Amino acid sequence: MSLKFLGIAGSLRQKSANKGLLRVAQAKLPAGVTMEIADLADIPFYNADIAAKPAAVQRVLAQIGAADALVLACPEYNYSLAPALKNILDWASREPDNALLAGKAAAILGAGGGMGTSRAQYHLRQVCVFLDLHPLNKPEVFANAFAGAFDADGNLTDERLTQLVGQQMQALADWSQTLRR
Repeated sequence: MSLKFLGIAGSLRQKSANKGLLRVAQAKLPAGVTMEIADLADIPFYNADIAAKPAAVQRVLAQIGAADALVLACPEYNYSLAPALKNILDWASREPDNALLAGKAAAILGAGGGMGTSRAQYHLRQVCVFLDLHPLNKPEVFANAFAGAFDADGNLTDERLTQLVGQQMQALADWSQTLRR
């Protein structure tokens, strides 16, 4: 099996727990799977008046196009998904025939307060329906970012969550293979 995943964090903070989840995902990939992590820091808001895609957008769209599956680290802002994550999906969805997203497997995970981004993840699942992305149903990863599972640099330190992320990456590899058939 040879698969390429792309991790996309909706948080722009360098020390974000959601970026920490992506680093753990990258470290827990099954054999034969690689993963890049996209940088959204310089992605402008989608605007149909922008005729030529900025270089930063072109860079991330190329990464999405090259990926067999997406790993979406979904922060929760005001009970919904973060604008940076929604924005890059909006840019990607404007490609002809939704070619970058349609039929692609995705895993959703997130770290935040209380319920660990569950509400935002469910909103993201609704967006995935329209985009024809195919998110995993299980295992779900909802991490409380403020209950001692992460250090001050956003690194995941909780072994149970680390194992759960590893299980999710294996499930994503399996799901990606199923969808490719």
